[in-house]
Amino acid sequence: MAGHTDNAIVINAPMKLVWDMTNDVASWPQLFSEYAAAEILERGDDTVTFRLTMHPDEDGKVWSWVSRRTADPVRREVRAHRIETGPFEYMNIFWEYREVEGGVRMRWVQDFHMKPQAPADDAGMTEHLNRNTAIQMNRIKGLVEEAASGQALE
Repeated sequence: MAGHTDNAIVINAPMKLVWDMTNDVASWPQLFSEYAAAEILERGDDTVTFRLTMHPDEDGKVWSWVSRRTADPVRREVRAHRIETGPFEYMNIFWEYREVEGGVRMRWVQDFHMKPQAPADDAGMTEHLNRNTAIQMNRIKGLVEEAASGQALE
């Protein structure tokens, strides 16, 4: 069995702003509430390799991993995967951006499988990711829309 999530949100902002803000990995600790740090390890063309470190869990455990992310600015799509998989056998993420009525529809699709010794199974992680993705997407929506309203005033 494998885990799969598919979530989307419409952000009322120009495509360029949504794309630029959400693909600036170095700024993710300000964009996402769950990340304490983002360290860029390697950058080339449209691919970036980076380490994300989360804020500590309630029990003090700090999760960190390395991912590689390749953006396609023409198609407005991004594909990413974990290089250091941690509790996952694999974790692949697809981001899609589409102009729609009311702004930009940002969609995240996550496909993964948990290791047997992981703290959650595929179903448990699917539930966690669906719940957390809604929180993060709403936060990003607010921050990008706030930035867009500031641009309109300039």
